[in-house]
Amino acid sequence: MKNSNKYTIGLDYGTNSVRALLVDVRNGKEIAESVYPYEHGVKGVVLGRDPNLARQHPADYLKGAAVTIKKVLAEAQKKIKAFSADQVIGLGVDTTGSTPMPVDANGNALTDQKCFANNPDAMAWLWKDHTGVAEAEEISRLAKKMRPQYLAKCGGTYSSEWFFSKILHCLRVAPKVFDAAYLWVEIADWIPAVLTGTQHPDRLTVGVCAAGHKAMYNETWGGYPDEKFLGKLSPKLAALRSHLCSKTHSVDTKAGCLCKEWAKKTGLPEGIPVAVGAFDAHLGAIGCGISEGTLVKIIGTSTCDITIVSNKKPLKDIPGLCGVVNGSVLPGYYGLEAGQSAVGDIFNWFVDYIQPAKGLLDHKKMDEAASKLKPGESGLIALDWNNGNRTVLVDQRLTGLLLGQTLYTSPAEIYRALVEATAYGALTIINRFEEYGVKIKQVINCGGISEKSALTMQIYADVTGRPMKVSRSAQTCALGAAIAGAVVAGKAAGGYDSFASAQKAMTGVKAKVFKPNAKAHAVYKKLYALYKTLHDAFGTPDWNGNLYSVMKELIDIREKTRK
Repeated sequence: MKNSNKYTIGLDYGTNSVRALLVDVRNGKEIAESVYPYEHGVKGVVLGRDPNLARQHPADYLKGAAVTIKKVLAEAQKKIKAFSADQVIGLGVDTTGSTPMPVDANGNALTDQKCFANNPDAMAWLWKDHTGVAEAEEISRLAKKMRPQYLAKCGGTYSSEWFFSKILHCLRVAPKVFDAAYLWVEIADWIPAVLTGTQHPDRLTVGVCAAGHKAMYNETWGGYPDEKFLGKLSPKLAALRSHLCSKTHSVDTKAGCLCKEWAKKTGLPEGIPVAVGAFDAHLGAIGCGISEGTLVKIIGTSTCDITIVSNKKPLKDIPGLCGVVNGSVLPGYYGLEAGQSAVGDIFNWFVDYIQPAKGLLDHKKMDEAASKLKPGESGLIALDWNNGNRTVLVDQRLTGLLLGQTLYTSPAEIYRALVEATAYGALTIINRFEEYGVKIKQVINCGGISEKSALTMQIYADVTGRPMKVSRSAQTCALGAAIAGAVVAGKAAGGYDSFASAQKAMTGVKAKVFKPNAKAHAVYKKLYALYKTLHDAFGTPDWNGNLYSVMKELIDIREKTRK
């Protein structure tokens, strides 16, 4: 008997690997998945002597797509007797970002050329590459003086994680690479273009997600920053402006249809639609069922915090955000992005790099030990800036801090303080949204940490005083990409005519909700006040106060808790 069900595939390009997820369009059931670890560099990241350098080889992206798609199709055929690849009706792609890469006049990666094959500067500049710190500061200074509206829409400060900072840095440190590039393209745009055979600059379809949040694109001033502004940074940057796409699109738009070459490489039917690409966090928010009033926290090595506001409502510019962009998450809504530059990375640093104690050298055991402690019992407080601050300070030159340790401080106490620090950072972001009129009615978490660490979720609930929900799917970014594939496929093909209907059918949250403990929340309110003091003292130039009482207050809280 022929199986009439329809399926879509989400391709999720992360920091270390790419995942393909095959999803049943009727209900979001995840049928098959495959993961391909990138082959180049250290765990997929090409590093250098500069600790700020982080690149990826474009060949890994393409091989990863071919390998994982073929594997999920094969796995589905084993699980479902009558399954056929012809039942796949659409494809979506999410990636890290800002991860731009230089391409030639045909839209192909510069690393295809022998002279650039192993040159990190000719590869994709990964989101966590911070080599452009000086350039970001220069862009911010110039925009503040010349185009303040540019900064107003991206939180008040341009980041070294973003598009133009990286390109300008390449221009200065690797001019041969810059001169060889016809264009720079976010991988969120390039990968769908390759799959559809539309990577030539004349045919390229660009998503508003990457352009709006990382490259200062906004229709109110004609798209990307103007040539006069870019020319003040460099005449070559101004010349590049003419090669950038004049129009951008949201994820309900097709980037194109799967081309013959990639149909042959993957086993998928030629001509199925591929959605415009977007960042992992934005499609992860869709995979969590985001709606107005919902904050989605995608918690991994770093976090991205996403919420949306109807574009029919007035919305203030919000300082410290990673952009307010019309249509960047869902069409018809402003997408608001914030985040923390390190969360899981901080926990990994402590457990794997510091290796603090025998018998506690994995996260599960460390979670168990830290769970036995009460809020405030350790007398410790930390700042979550081990990889800089993404929101609300937007300063990659900030660093971590642990305060209150004694000769009796234990590894479990430090670990808990680090988790608490990331919770304080999360609360700071929620407060910033609400200070500017964006009401957060519920929080949905996703990502490996929300799945695996009940300690983290409970601390987040206790610190924020809000219930913490967890997405039903463990692969929300890939699921969100698959939902985009279902929407661009359309109702006639067995998909959906809107994201609202697709999300209603394909997403959900787990039954377990982490509810705040009133006693714990009362202690954390005191600790958060101390965190905020340290946050402002070390993170803002205008703070004027005295830190004398911080250590004493930590001791007072510790002693009261232990009694």
